[in-house]
Amino acid sequence: MKKTHALAMAISALSAGLLVSCVKPNDNQAADSKQQKVSDNKAETQKATATTDTEAVKITPVELSADTKKTYLTHVADDIVIPAYAKSAEQSLRLHDLAKSHCGSAPVTGDKLDELRAAWLELAKSWSAAEMINFGPATKSMSNLYINYYPDERGLVHQGVADLIRANPNLTPEQLADESAVVQGVPGLEEALFANDRLDSGECAYVMSASSALNQRLTAIEKNWQENKTTLLAIDNVDNNQGLNKWFNSLLAMIETMKSSAIEQPLGLSGKAKGHLPAATAKQSREIVSAKLAVLNQVLTDPVFTAMLGTKGESEVGNKLSTALADTTTLLAQLPEDMGTADKANQQKLLEDLTTITRVIKRELMPTLGVRVGFNSTDGD
Repeated sequence: MKKTHALAMAISALSAGLLVSCVKPNDNQAADSKQQKVSDNKAETQKATATTDTEAVKITPVELSADTKKTYLTHVADDIVIPAYAKSAEQSLRLHDLAKSHCGSAPVTGDKLDELRAAWLELAKSWSAAEMINFGPATKSMSNLYINYYPDERGLVHQGVADLIRANPNLTPEQLADESAVVQGVPGLEEALFANDRLDSGECAYVMSASSALNQRLTAIEKNWQENKTTLLAIDNVDNNQGLNKWFNSLLAMIETMKSSAIEQPLGLSGKAKGHLPAATAKQSREIVSAKLAVLNQVLTDPVFTAMLGTKGESEVGNKLSTALADTTTLLAQLPEDMGTADKANQQKLLEDLTTITRVIKRELMPTLGVRVGFNSTDGD
């Protein structure tokens, strides 16, 4: 299971869907002409749709002073970003401490295993919320994949963790550090804790090592943000909106990625099913999606944020977002823990609700704030 750096990065890039396919030009002129007509028709349709959207939604940008932007970005760093990483680090340490306590007399079954699983779910939910921060130290060199290797479209985690435990029944955190992202982090712990109804000594060693390594990684990210928040969010350079662009594009990327990789593709709502739901082995996909929606709701209904949108925090786009988020949260609460068993109509409704939120953020909220929409290949609205 030893990895080379190049191999790990290649696997990570494939799983994260970061490779861009290229199409060789067709030398046949007739085929080119036909393709051009199709492209022209598609472009006209998209143009008409865009025009309709623009006409339907009248955007009035707000004027934000430098002090307002600086105050808001400082609030984001101190009260949203750093606490999100701190909570993830805290939950990973709690899981590690429980594992040390319960694994003293392997095998672990019954109530003790249930406690470990419950601690894992809290960890998974806290990291799902922290994934709203799609820039900075967590994503540098794709280190976020060592925390959450998802989407695992080729099913590498399940077999990888089993093979690692079999080959290293006395695994240490130091040994794990040399392994691929495939066998580390939240998904690896999920496999060890939920694949069977008992933990043997080898699985216990893995859970203790993986939770310890994860805690070290999360603690380092939190410390990095504490020391470099001003630079990471461009708090001292607000004139060009760099910090706001980073932050709101990061939120947009989270919901677009969730919509595509965690719902639309694994449920096969727009074609052949691809990949799997988050927390599929634990059958807790609803909790993961709910955690992401909850943090998005927290951020977009936050009083410091809404105060920027209008007098006394009142604005049309703010009200539209809060309503859409509330409706989606209500729908999610009605779904089973394993969303794969939900009624197809409700699965489709969830996708439509998330698409609505995405469109409001992209086409109304961000222009209102004077924020540029960056490139994100996961969005298909």
